Amino acid sequence: MQLNLSGKTALVTGATGQLGRVIARTLAACGANVALHYISNTTKAVELQREIEALGRQAVIVQGDITKQDTSFRIRDEVESKLGGVDIVVANAVIQYEWTSVLEQAPEDYVSQFESCVMQSVYLAKAFIPHMQHMRSGRFIGINTECAMQNFAHQSAYTAGKRGMDGVYRVLAREVGEYQITVNQVAPGWTISERDRTSGAGHDEAYTQTVPLKRRGEDQEIANAVAFLASDLASFITGAYIPVSGGNVMPAI
Repeated sequence: MQLNLSGKTALVTGATGQLGRVIARTLAACGANVALHYISNTTKAVELQREIEALGRQAVIVQGDITKQDTSFRIRDEVESKLGGVDIVVANAVIQYEWTSVLEQAPEDYVSQFESCVMQSVYLAKAFIPHMQHMRSGRFIGINTECAMQNFAHQSAYTAGKRGMDGVYRVLAREVGEYQITVNQVAPGWTISERDRTSGAGHDEAYTQTVPLKRRGEDQEIANAVAFLASDLASFITGAYIPVSGGNVMPAI
């Protein structure tokens, strides 16, 4: 049994980010052609495109503000013209901001999280789900977070955005299931990325003591979960919120 995405086309939003780049590489390593969305890091986008092409896959780079509906439709048209219809959507992009208390958090931070978590997913669905419905196949995957279950201090804007996103994905899973389209979320814990490995900041004793596996997860472990959900091995999994957090959060029945 192999995880094989050969012949599939994937779109990864925020592909130049710390997690996005690993997801894109992993999907390509499994055989998919990949559309790499980015907002501003053109250098990294071109570098990532070359990496994927070196694997023998096709890769295109697409730029734009994914919180705007017209951008999602333009990206769809660009990708379809170069790679064909998209089989796998990974909504990974999110706006970064400084976390503080509810009383101190700027109102615009709540708006930015709603736009980048909820509305990004809505616009991507409107742009890419119709093709999946026509093909009666598809994978729609969102990157959520363990924070959506933790509700810790200073997480309010991020948690609000991700919990809203969760609602969209669960409803969408019910709406498109008859077309054999699966809709799932991967929820990372505090993940070690390339930046952490470069800076040597991969360990935090206070955090790891709360994790049953007593360590932080690796970006590759998150990407592995995404690739699994994108594959035929996960054909009967939909509507799921799957923590990849070493047991730090555990959804209950």
